[in-house]
Amino acid sequence: MKTKTIGFVGLGLIGGSIAKAILKIYPNTRILATASRESTIETAFEERLIDNNGLLKIHQFGQCDIIFLCSPVKVNCEYLEKLKDVVKPDCIITDVGSVKGDITAVARSLGMTNQFIGGHPMTGSELTGLEHSSASLLENAYYILTADPEMNKETYGQFSDYIKSLGAIPIQLTPEEHDDATATVSHLPHVVAASLVNLVNDNDEKSICKTIAAGGFKDITRIASGSPTMWQHIFLSNKDAVLKLIDDFKEELSQFENAIAKQDSDEIIKLWTKAKDYRDSLTIPDKGHARFFELYCDIDDKPGTIVGVLQLLSNADISIKNIGIIHNREFEPGVLRLEFYTQDSLDKAKTVLTHNNYYVRQRTN
Repeated sequence: MKTKTIGFVGLGLIGGSIAKAILKIYPNTRILATASRESTIETAFEERLIDNNGLLKIHQFGQCDIIFLCSPVKVNCEYLEKLKDVVKPDCIITDVGSVKGDITAVARSLGMTNQFIGGHPMTGSELTGLEHSSASLLENAYYILTADPEMNKETYGQFSDYIKSLGAIPIQLTPEEHDDATATVSHLPHVVAASLVNLVNDNDEKSICKTIAAGGFKDITRIASGSPTMWQHIFLSNKDAVLKLIDDFKEELSQFENAIAKQDSDEIIKLWTKAKDYRDSLTIPDKGHARFFELYCDIDDKPGTIVGVLQLLSNADISIKNIGIIHNREFEPGVLRLEFYTQDSLDKAKTVLTHNNYYVRQRTN
């Protein structure tokens, strides 16, 4: 797909990261953008990320070959309507929103189903804003794409290939499949995390909980630090799916409540084992999806330790796909999570680290 000019409506964490990834792979691309704050555009221009030094007028998007809508869901819908009579016939408009039902309905009502492709990069951070964006944010991240059955297959294929060229892993779903899936693994967990934090806050009169909160609590509530405005739009746009799952979650809680109230040891073990087995299976990929090879390495909490591990792997010519620090030792003996591209690389790394007196463990699924 040959693209010369790409537009962005919104240039925060996701929009900025996509723009940076594009320039990294296609440095001759011309990027135009607008945002809710002019200061964002000025900063992006100073960093040579975009070509305009001021908020764009809507008609200026008529130059674009692709337009990424990177604002809250409702705002994206409004911009899709504004762009209808502005864009070129072959311009592809896509979004990065967490809900697809509303904007797909707008595209259908406008007769733009052959130009609109829903998009949702399954990556991000509790941090927001252009200053936290990164060209590497899309690397090896699943990128869900949704398209109307009327969408030209060649056009869709070209756009999917373009997203793949940025380092992401495209997955095609229907808008309905997307909204149900993200409500389950993203929207409800955010409700639960925010509710749990509010519960602790309301019961922490002496700030004792805040003082002793360890890795476990911080890990499961990290996502509660996300943008309130963004999640307001998401919950209202995917209302039915979220409400259904809240009811389902209440039922799950009641099962634990009843088992604890009755001191039913067997039922508690049963419920926890069911959860543990499924949680442990999450690293097992479905057929046709990317595979992950993870290793955990216990390290001392002192300067230079991580560098030492990486140096050993580098000396052995072992490539690392991803690395992360697990701050919570309550449930994992290892604190350094290493992800590799192949099983062979994992096995080789395990041998190297073990021979250098590191305690390592491969996740058992």
